[in-house]
Amino acid sequence: MLLLFLPVPPPIVVIFTLLLALYLTVMELRELRPHFTWWSWWLLLVFMTHFVGYLALRAYVLYRGRQASS
Repeated sequence: MLLLFLPVPPPIVVIFTLLLALYLTVMELRELRPHFTWWSWWLLLVFMTHFVGYLALRAYVLYRGRQASS
């Protein structure tokens, strides 16, 4: 039972997907060109929530693009 609570290093797949989500976030933010505080806010959100944060960024970009075209 004690073995369940020992610190286990995260699997390489989890680290890879997190790095992929952060990379995609940077590519998306380069296109938007927001202020540096928005950069840090989005990167922290994606880092803390993983792909859910990246999907929130994609939804925001879609919303902002539709608003700009109207």
